[in-house]
Order: sequence, then structure tokens, then C-alpha cells
Amino acid sequence: MINQGNDLTGKTALVTGASGGIGAAIADGLTKAGARVALHYNHTKPTVKGACIVRADLGQAGFERGLLDDAKAQIGAVDILVNCAASQDVGALADMSVDDFSQMQDLNVAAVFALSREFTRRLGDNADGATIVNISSIEATRPAQYHGAYATSKAALEMLTKSMALEYGATGLRVNAIAPGLIARDGIKNAWPDGVGRWENACPLGRMGQPEDIANAVVFLASDAASFINGTVLTIDGGMDVVAGW
Repeated sequence: MINQGNDLTGKTALVTGASGGIGAAIADGLTKAGARVALHYNHTKPTVKGACIVRADLGQAGFERGLLDDAKAQIGAVDILVNCAASQDVGALADMSVDDFSQMQDLNVAAVFALSREFTRRLGDNADGATIVNISSIEATRPAQYHGAYATSKAALEMLTKSMALEYGATGLRVNAIAPGLIARDGIKNAWPDGVGRWENACPLGRMGQPEDIANAVVFLASDAASFINGTVLTIDGGMDVVAGW
């Protein structure tokens, strides 16, 4: 269940990558908490009820202006930005081209920077109540085999989060990140039974996370209940981070 204790009535949110399981759950959670929500997609339309739809290719130069303009035209100026869109293509670093490596950094880090920068420019010097939540991964600090490019991008995203929190805090803007562990999605147990089994056996809570676990945290970080939380990375992995690796 989405935590209803964090009231976002009167707020306007933009969620990138809202077609995926985590993005859709975040959009649903923000909507249920009272926010007006714009759902970003590129290829597959989101289906969350009560939200508007905006489309943009995050790899296209200047996408950020059109995306924020579109959201504003439909639901008003955005004051909650959730950067959830990401690429998680896997492959050995030895077999990866420089272009492939760069493309993942462009989507997972540079696009977040571009959109967040335009967002802050529109907020101006008085951004009280505004917030950015970036969706990172536990792989930012603990990479999985053949996930080197992805892990690198998430490590960079977390430092971008902290740097923005430092530079923009004086305006009232808060910038935080969430680092999910393994989150359930349709078909994952059939597609990756050994990996899911290893996770569930090792995780102190004995299960994968649910998209709603991430959504609840986003709603909290976007709310006044988190008004003194800035520049942090919240790990949500059922305790996997404390499991010994030897």
C-alpha cells in the first residue's frame, strides 16, 4: 500500500521512465498522495490513471525544454522531478565499444543532468518546497558481473545528486537519490530463477522488493516530512547491503 501520510496536494510532479514497473508505481504513489503528475515515456505509453502523458527522447539534444513545457501546459509548472528513466543493457567491458559505453552514460547521467539543470533554472532563486529524486541502484557501490557500464553510470548519478544538493540547497531545492536492490517485475522469476533464488536466500528480509517499496520512499522524500533531508542516497534493498561478501 502507498503511504498516505505524506500529503502532496497542490504539488506537480514529472516522472521520467514512467512506463516501467518502478516508474509506474512512483507515478501512482505520487498521484494517490495528491500530486498532479506528468508521465514521461519514449516508446511505450504509461497507463497510470489520473496522470497526463508527455513524450520525449532523452537522447535528443534540447529534449528537456520541450518536456518541461509540455508538462507545464497540461498540469502546471513542475516542482517535483523524479528521474527514473535508465538503460540497463549488460555486457562485458572487454566487448563493449566506447560508443556503447558512452550511450549508457548519456542516458543514465547526462540526460538527468540536462533535465535537472533546466528544472532548476525555471525554479529560480526561490525553490522552497521543490525537490529532485534520482533513482540510482545498489550497483553504484556494488557492481554485478557484466554490469560495469551501468554501475559506473549509477555511481556518477549519486555524485551528481550530492553535488546538486550542495550547490542548490541555498535556494530551498532538495536533491536526493534512492538506490533500489532487486525489485520484482513481471516474469523475472521465470527469466532469472537462479538469480532470484540467490537474492531471496541471501537477503535478510528473504524477498525481492516491490515497486511500491520505492514509490513509498519517493513520496516521502518529495513531502514536507523530509524537509531536512538533502544530498542523501537512501538504500532500499531489504538489508542486502549489510550481508557479508566473503
